[in-house]
Amino acid sequence: MQKVVLASGNRGKLKEFQQLLNGFDIAPQSDFNVAEAIEDGLSFVENAIIKARNAAKETGFSAIADDSGLEVDALNGKPGIHSARFAGPHNNDQDNNEKLLLELRDIPEAQRTARFQCLLVFMRHAEDPTPLICQGSWEGRILFSAEGDNGFGYDPLFFVPEKNCSSAQLDPAVKNKISHRGQAMAQLLQQSKLLQQLNY
Repeated sequence: MQKVVLASGNRGKLKEFQQLLNGFDIAPQSDFNVAEAIEDGLSFVENAIIKARNAAKETGFSAIADDSGLEVDALNGKPGIHSARFAGPHNNDQDNNEKLLLELRDIPEAQRTARFQCLLVFMRHAEDPTPLICQGSWEGRILFSAEGDNGFGYDPLFFVPEKNCSSAQLDPAVKNKISHRGQAMAQLLQQSKLLQQLNY
């Protein structure tokens, strides 16, 4: 089984990737003492490439990275690429959620539309000139208060209309099928023939 390094130390992401990519031996970059890459790109895809290339270079293994975030229409797409650090570089998910609710405090339900974006990059090696790039987008809206205990990040505030509940109230298996990350991962798996030809 081909070892692939996940360019993240986020345990929530690691669990989702292990569930979705059960044909790969996924290990977090923290297992190899890889320092976090400096995410100075201006878009999700730039940051994903930066992270994947850094992990591949430091470990010598193939690497997979995603840069995901929440785009809120009433905030002109914020928090966007800054989703993980919306409330500041040393804050946590709860701080980010509280800041989001504060900024949307006067916004009515109909105008609280939002979406999760995921740009997923698979890099065969650090010098890979043509990494596989997949994108998934998940439409919803922002609730007025947190609901549910599953998931991580903004999941408790993200209402999923087709399921009539928050992302954090979904069974993980259901979320993995319909989420932005699940969609991007499905695209990657559809390219499995290419990966097999490359002995991955």
